[in-house]
Amino acid sequence: MLAPALAVLAAVAGWPLLRTLWVSVTDAELGAGGHFVGLANYAVLAADPEWWRALRNTAVFTVVSVALELVLGLLVALVLDQRFHGRGALRAAVLVPWAIPTVVAAQMWRWMYNDLYGVVNDLALRLGLIGEPVAWLVGEGTAMAAVIVADAWKATPFVALVLLAGLQTIPGELYEAARVDGAGRLGRFFHVTLPLLRPAIAVAVVFRTLDALRVFDVIYVMLGNAQATATVSIYARQQLVAFQDAGLGSAASVAVFVLVGMVSVGCIAALRPGFAGGGR
Repeated sequence: MLAPALAVLAAVAGWPLLRTLWVSVTDAELGAGGHFVGLANYAVLAADPEWWRALRNTAVFTVVSVALELVLGLLVALVLDQRFHGRGALRAAVLVPWAIPTVVAAQMWRWMYNDLYGVVNDLALRLGLIGEPVAWLVGEGTAMAAVIVADAWKATPFVALVLLAGLQTIPGELYEAARVDGAGRLGRFFHVTLPLLRPAIAVAVVFRTLDALRVFDVIYVMLGNAQATATVSIYARQQLVAFQDAGLGSAASVAVFVLVGMVSVGCIAALRPGFAGGGR
């Protein structure tokens, strides 16, 4: 009974993957065939400093953005879990950034960061945080921070939604029992909320980590192929489309696939108790 679904999955995902694997071991150019060259493309990839720079950028983006989204998402979820007037409208409003297409959100943030008419500089100047307009997307030290903030704004609602769903599965009787035992707010948070929220945290971290490792659109729209923020996906696109090198571009794509697979397996193994808890 699973055969039809497996056949569709093999056609949609399996064949492109196998085709990419084959092209990665040839010297093919975009739109033209090539000859078998073995692991030559992977050797070029391993010796290319731009690839390692892209890998480092991807790691920095992933670690910082996921950590920031987890903290902000948890704070938002805790607020939305409280009872207050207008909670339903606020929950709907929080999801607006997640509902906006990524390309639109990235272009919006690009305008906001503009050093001449951007609202970020205007607000910072009014608050006295800076003495003159800053070209946020030009400086190597500020460009990565700028795209991380934009990505966190876009993805935090998703994390908050997952964690809010987890919070609402925690029985209220446990908080009452903890209160009777003399636990304060922090005690109830660390001894009741966090342990029981671990399955939801595990799901949010795994999903956001995999998305961050494959990030392309938000960075490419805001900064293009800038070396300071180029990720492994942007590197693969540049080799394949800009340089017309299908072999090297496919090798980079395979490397991204392997990287995401290894990290996903590692995350699931590290957070296995959380996933197991969710299964119960």
